[in-house]
Amino acid sequence: MTSLADLQVPAETGHHPYRRLVLRRILILAGLSLLLALSVAVDVSLGPARYALGEVVATLLQPAQAEAQMRMVVWEIRMPMALMAVTVGACLSLAGAQMQTILANPLASPFTLGISAAASFGAALAMVLGVALVPTALALMVPINAFAMAMVAALLIFALSTMRGVTVETIVLLGIALVFTFNALLALLQYFASEQALAAVVFWTMGSLTKATWTKVAVTALILVIVTPLFARRAWALTAIRLGETRAAAMGVPVRRLRLETLVLVSALAAVPVSFVGTIGFIGIVGPHIARLLLGEDQRFFLPGSILAGALILSATSVLSKAILPGAVLPIGIITALVGVPFFATLIFTHGRRQW
Repeated sequence: MTSLADLQVPAETGHHPYRRLVLRRILILAGLSLLLALSVAVDVSLGPARYALGEVVATLLQPAQAEAQMRMVVWEIRMPMALMAVTVGACLSLAGAQMQTILANPLASPFTLGISAAASFGAALAMVLGVALVPTALALMVPINAFAMAMVAALLIFALSTMRGVTVETIVLLGIALVFTFNALLALLQYFASEQALAAVVFWTMGSLTKATWTKVAVTALILVIVTPLFARRAWALTAIRLGETRAAAMGVPVRRLRLETLVLVSALAAVPVSFVGTIGFIGIVGPHIARLLLGEDQRFFLPGSILAGALILSATSVLSKAILPGAVLPIGIITALVGVPFFATLIFTHGRRQW
């Protein structure tokens, strides 16, 4: 458990040790940003036709001076995919970071607690049966269905977490139950789906960036831009809640309301990317833990660090999905699962030996 001393700022913030700590964290954030920019450039350079990194950077910086074919490939085909990886990774990592914070559980994420599975089922309802949970928004029924079902799962988790005597382990078990339930319902839809709808759902459940468009990138980025400041405004309360509910409440933090608000925002962060690119697991676990190791629990640094770490991981995974088989693009959800499972197992064994 994080101690009070770990989260408190020294009374005399002018002391050099605190300045060095802040500078170190800023430099880490800057380093993550540079690595992310490099990863995006490498991602754009890879594909059936590979381009030199220098040519890609020149096309990105000065598109008007690039050849028409080069400009078309870079800006209309590959750049949306590369930026979709960035925005989706950022959304999922931020969602996982805040779920871990409010539930005090290192294994919490939209994927492990069933929110992503619920969003997948909601989106599949629209894709297979044409069912719109909000009939007035037929044009956006896939993302709206995904959000609505994600909200159902989030509210179930919230209701259980507020019950007396419920432990974080119980909440994780509920999340696992939700994962199996919604996956079973999704399989039932697949069983009755037409061949065309079945192919679409199967491909979509693998997680893929190949159908990314500028519109989808803009919507996903908009969700991130809207939600991030809301979490930033609650940075102190979210940092304080890591001390435990009793201490946070004594400091004036409305714990129940903060949990509910956070779960609603997390649902939006998880549902929109899932509705566009399919199920992508473990980013919500790996990203926040990397940020926590590098930057600590202070939300002023942990929040942007989680965003950058998740974006970098999924961008690097996109690069890997193109590099494994030259000329082919593997579903990115498969790669994240293969990378995430060993990390998840390590985290479980590590958590079993010490208090988080």
